[in-house]
Amino acid sequence: MFRSRLAWLYLIGVALIWAAADLIGERTLPTLLLAYTPALVWLLPAPLVVLWTLARRRGLAVALAGTLLAAWSAGLLHWRPQTQGELRVLTFNVARGYQTTPQRLGALLAGSRADIILLQEANFAEGGYDEALARALPGYRVLRAYETTTLTRLPVISSRKVNYPSDWREVLVTRVRWRGQPLSVVNAHPGRLKFGNALAGDFTLLRPSLTQRAGQIETVLDVIGGESGLLLLGGDLNTPPRGLTYRALRRAAGPDAFEQAGRGPGWTFPSLKTRIDHQLSRGLTATRARVLDARESDHRPLLVEYR
Repeated sequence: MFRSRLAWLYLIGVALIWAAADLIGERTLPTLLLAYTPALVWLLPAPLVVLWTLARRRGLAVALAGTLLAAWSAGLLHWRPQTQGELRVLTFNVARGYQTTPQRLGALLAGSRADIILLQEANFAEGGYDEALARALPGYRVLRAYETTTLTRLPVISSRKVNYPSDWREVLVTRVRWRGQPLSVVNAHPGRLKFGNALAGDFTLLRPSLTQRAGQIETVLDVIGGESGLLLLGGDLNTPPRGLTYRALRRAAGPDAFEQAGRGPGWTFPSLKTRIDHQLSRGLTATRARVLDARESDHRPLLVEYR
C-alpha cells in the first residue's frame, strides 16, 4: 500500500514546496516564485499519481496523502464556523470602474450593507464617476486618497494619507468610532510583483518590482505600527496567504479574517485562482468572511463580519 516511489515523490515534493514557499518565500527568487504561484498548480499531478498507484496496486495511501496536502495548501479544505457579526466591512479592487457603471457598482456596495467599504484602483477612468457613485450611496461619508477610497456609515474622527516611496499610490488611514471606541482603518494597495514576466523567463522587471514593493510594505507596516487600539488593515495587498510578506503583515495587523471565518479557497482574483485581497485586524474577531460572486471587476469583493 505504501511502496510507490512516485507517490512518495509527490507527497514529499508538495510538502517541500509548501514549506519553502511559506517559510523562505521572498528571500530567494525560486522560493518567491513558489510562493506566488497559485497553489492549485500543485494539485494538478494528483489524478495521474493516484491513477498510477491504482494501476500498480501500491502506494495509494501515500498518493492520497499527497493529494490531501495539496488540496489543503490550496485552501480547498478550508472550513470555519460562521456566525453573524455586528460590524460589516467590504474590500474591493474596482479596476478603475472599467467593467461596470457607477449605478451598478453602487447597487452592489449598498446591497452588501457594509458599515465600512474599502476600494482600491478607485482612480476612475471616466469623468464624474466618483460623484455618481457617491450619489448611489447616500448615508456614506466618502474619504479619498490617490487610488484608494474609504466609505463609511460610522462617525469619522480623522483621516490622513501616507505616500508610498517611489510610487503615486497612497495609503488611506481613517479613524472611525465603533461601539464608543476609535477604530483605525488602513486602506492599502501595494504594487504587484512583475510575476507574469518571470514566468515567461524575463526576470529584468521582477527584481526592481520586488525592491519597490518591499518599500511599500514597509510603509504599510510603519503605518500599522503607529496606530494604537483597534485596527483593521484591508485592501488588495497583492500578497498570497503565504510567504514572509504575508506573515509580517499578520504579525503587525493581526489575524487574517478569511483564515478565521472563511470557507473554501476564497479566490479574490479568480483568473489566477488566488487570494490576494485581505482583511487583517487587531482587537476585532471575524465571525463570517465570504467572497462575493460579483463581476464588476477582475477582482471579487471580500465581505467580513466582526464582533
